Amino acid sequence: MRELRGIATIVEDVVIEADAEHVWDAVRDVGAVHERLIPGYVLDTRMDGDVRYLTMPGGAVIRELIVSVDDGLRRLAYSTVEGFKLPLTHHHASFQVLPVADGRCRLLWTTDVLPHEMAEQVRLRVSRGAQGMKATLEAG
Repeated sequence: MRELRGIATIVEDVVIEADAEHVWDAVRDVGAVHERLIPGYVLDTRMDGDVRYLTMPGGAVIRELIVSVDDGLRRLAYSTVEGFKLPLTHHHASFQVLPVADGRCRLLWTTDVLPHEMAEQVRLRVSRGAQGMKATLEAG
């Protein structure tokens, strides 16, 4: 087996000061990213079956395939297939909402990308997006 160089997995684990059911309801609402998760960061969301189109500031459109929405696990999995500004050959991500004591929860966002060299640039975007989600979910 050849040795892989670099780290292509990004994990963002954020504590949200909101109930897990409230956060999961927003995450699972795949057609309302622009309203319920990261307004301003995403301007519009359009669904066509299992394909989600996100319109970003500046007009770029990202096409994502919704792979799974699992209410039992409170887990959403998706893959960006077109429109990512970085030169990626692979992108897959998932959100999982995990309850914590005192009405809080953890939002675990795991993202795998190739090539490995792009991981740090993606990590910066994921971190910024997670902080935006935290602020939106805690305000709502």
